[in-house]
Amino acid sequence: MNLSDIHDLYAYNLWANRRMFSVLDKLSDEQFSSVIQSSFPSIQESVAHILGAEWLWLMRWNGTSPRADGPFDLKNLMQKHGVEVEMLSTVSGLRSFADSLEQERQKFLRTLNDDTLHALMRYNGTDGKEFSMPLVQLLQHVVNHGTYHRGQVTTLLRQVGAETVSLDLLFFYREQHQPA
Repeated sequence: MNLSDIHDLYAYNLWANRRMFSVLDKLSDEQFSSVIQSSFPSIQESVAHILGAEWLWLMRWNGTSPRADGPFDLKNLMQKHGVEVEMLSTVSGLRSFADSLEQERQKFLRTLNDDTLHALMRYNGTDGKEFSMPLVQLLQHVVNHGTYHRGQVTTLLRQVGAETVSLDLLFFYREQHQPA
């Protein structure tokens, strides 16, 4: 995988997040926050998890490995590092957070070259344990993680009777290659 591939992958991630928000905008407050059995107890919590993980990895890529003081709680960890977690309780707040993450991520992606992309990156887990992996694999992981949980959000949307949209990579590529 090269730098161009990573930029394409993150263009897909942005596209998929924006499409997800296009559906979330149409939800009632009850649909958005109602308790449903899944990895996370609501659509709101699922979306907050996607963006929280994006935030956590961006922090690590920028040299800060946030550490939990006890059992892992992403919202507490984010709050400890200056994120206003109250904003993560509404669609508009989550979208605003996603937009700010995207701006910061694009700054980071512009600093990369093929050498840094394949270099080992050292970081600490939230428990303080040290890890080292090629940055390219960590970048791929974040997009894959978001794809996995956006799929869960789609299932949750169906369970509350809401509209869904396809978020498959194939549809992203088709849009990219349509004549203007």
